[in-house]
Amino acid sequence: MCGIVGYIGNNRADEILIEGLRKLEYRGYDSSGIALADAGKVKCIKTKGRIDVLAEKVGDGYADAVCGIGHTRWATHGEPSDRNSHPHTSCDGKVTLVHNGIIENYIKLKRELTEKGITFKSETDTECAVNLIAALYDGNPKDTLLRAMEMLTGSYAFAVIFSDHPYTLYAVKKDSPLILGVGEGENFIASDIPAILKWTRRYIVLNEGEIAEVKRDSIHIVDRHRNPINREIEHVEWNVGDAEKSGFPHFMLKEIFEQPSALKATISPRINNGKVNFSDEGLTAEIAERIETIHIVACGSALHTGIIGKTLIERLAGIPVDYEIASEFRYRDPIIKKNELVLLISQSGETADTLAALRLAKERGALTVAIVNVVGSSIAREADISLFTHAGPEIAVATTKAYSAQVAMMELLAIYFAQIKRTLPPERIAQLLNDLTSLPSQVENILPLYETSRELAEHISANAHVFFIGRGLDYCVAHEGSLKLKEISYIHSEAYAAGELKHGTISLVSTGTPVIAIATQRDVFDKMVSNIKEVKCRGAFVLLITRKGWYDESDSYADQVIELPEAESLFMPSLVAVICQILAYNTADIMGCDIDKPRNLAKSVTVE
Repeated sequence: MCGIVGYIGNNRADEILIEGLRKLEYRGYDSSGIALADAGKVKCIKTKGRIDVLAEKVGDGYADAVCGIGHTRWATHGEPSDRNSHPHTSCDGKVTLVHNGIIENYIKLKRELTEKGITFKSETDTECAVNLIAALYDGNPKDTLLRAMEMLTGSYAFAVIFSDHPYTLYAVKKDSPLILGVGEGENFIASDIPAILKWTRRYIVLNEGEIAEVKRDSIHIVDRHRNPINREIEHVEWNVGDAEKSGFPHFMLKEIFEQPSALKATISPRINNGKVNFSDEGLTAEIAERIETIHIVACGSALHTGIIGKTLIERLAGIPVDYEIASEFRYRDPIIKKNELVLLISQSGETADTLAALRLAKERGALTVAIVNVVGSSIAREADISLFTHAGPEIAVATTKAYSAQVAMMELLAIYFAQIKRTLPPERIAQLLNDLTSLPSQVENILPLYETSRELAEHISANAHVFFIGRGLDYCVAHEGSLKLKEISYIHSEAYAAGELKHGTISLVSTGTPVIAIATQRDVFDKMVSNIKEVKCRGAFVLLITRKGWYDESDSYADQVIELPEAESLFMPSLVAVICQILAYNTADIMGCDIDKPRNLAKSVTVE
C-alpha cells in the first residue's frame, strides 16, 4: 500500500524522486522520505506528513545527487512519525532501503538480530529487513538479497542502496508490485506507472522472487535461482495527461466525468455482430459452456460489483453464483468443484487478499478469470483468463470510473453467459445489447447533477449518520453508494435491505436522519414505497432516487427526488452509482475533506 520510487541517471535525483512520490501519494501519505547517493555517501531525508513537507525539508541542498530511492508510507507497523518513516538504514550504515509490504516474521528476526548486538531505532518491520540484509552482506548485493529472501516471510517490494555501491539500485519483489522504468541514460524503479510516466513510457514488470540490478545504462534481472531473466520491454498506452487533474479541482471529480468514455472503452470492443464476444481474450464459448457454478471473490468496491454480478448472471443465465470477501475466502476452506469458475475482481490487479484467493483457487483446480484495469499486474498475469476494463488510470483513492467499468463488465458477462447457455431468446439479447451500448450517453446526461445537487449535499453534510436502502439490484448498488459517502466524507453510513428495516435497523432512524432510498425496480417498487413511508413517519429526511414519472407528488413520502431517465432495469445500478458518487463528492467538498486522499486509506491494498 506504500509507494516506492527509485532513480539512477544524470539528472537531479531529489526532484525526480519527489515528483514520482507525488504521483504515488494515493498509495499512502502518512509520511515520506528519500535517500540520495551524494558524494559517495547515502543520505536520508524523511519526515511525517505529506510530500510537500518532505520537499521543503529537502530544499536545494542535493543538486548533485543523481541516484536515490524514495517512499510514501501507509503505516502498518509503528505510528506515523519521523523515526518510522522510510527509508531505513541498517545499524552499521551499509544498507538503505524502502519497503512496500509486511514482514510477517519480523518479531523473530528482531529478537535474533538484537541478540547479535544490533540496535533498532523504529517500530517498523522494515528495519528488521534492512538489518538482516546488512548482517548477511558479503560484498555481493544480489547474492545477499537472495539469501535474505529465503529468511523473510511475508510480502515485500524493496528498493535498496548498498553504501559501497552508491550508484547502483537493487529492486526485489515478492507479493507486492514493482516495475522498472527504462529510459535513455537513466532508469527507474516504481510501485506503479504514474511515478515514471513523466520521463518514460517504457517499463519492465518484475515478477515473483526476482531481483534487479539497476544502473543508469543497464538493467539485469535474476530469479531466485540466480538464473538471468531477459524480459521484453512493455509500453504504456496512456500518457502523462491521463494522470493529471486537467483543470478539475480533484482527481475524483475528473474521474467521475470520465465515466462515459471509460464505459465505452469497456463495452464497445466486446460487442460484435450483435453478440458479446470474449474469445479474443481467452473466454471462449467452449469454456463458458462448461461452467456450472461461479464464485465471485473481491474486496471493497470490487466486491460490490460482484454483488451486482451475482444478480445479473443468475437472472439472465441461470448459473448459480456466490460472492465472498477475498480476505475470508481462503480461510474458510472453500469447496470448489470441477467446472466451477472463480471470478476475481480488482482494479489494481495487486490486491493482496484477492491475489491469495486466486492462488488458492488455482491450487484447487478451478478456472480463474480476473477482471482488472491494470495490464501486467500480478492478478492479470496469474489468472487463467484476464478481462481488462480499460478504464484508464484512476488516481483518487475512492473508485468511480473503475467501479463503473467493472459493473459494465459484469453486465457483459451476464449477457454472454445467457447467450452461450441459450437462456434468453435472441431478440432479448439484442435489446439488452442495444441498451448496454446506450449506457455511456445516459451516464453523460446524469453528470449535470454535479452542479444542481450542492444544496442537497449541504443537508447531508450536516448529519452524523446516513442510511441507504433498496431492494434487489437497488440494494446491491446501495452498498457502493454508502461506501462512497463514508470513505470521503467520514459520515457514518450504512446500506440496508429495505425489507430488513423492521428487524432492528429502523430503531436508528430519528428526526432528520437522511435516508437515501433507491427505487428503480418495478417489481419491488410498491414494497419500497411502503418501506420509505415507514422511515418517513419516524422523522427521516428521505432522498428518493427513482425513475422519471414514478414518484407521486400527491403522496409526499419523499423530501427530495432525483429522477433517472428510462433505461433497462438490469442496468439501473450503473446510473444510480454515478448519482451516489456525485452526492458523496459534493458532500465531502462542502465539508472541506481531503477528497482524493481520505484519511487512513490507500488506493491499492497490497498487504493482508
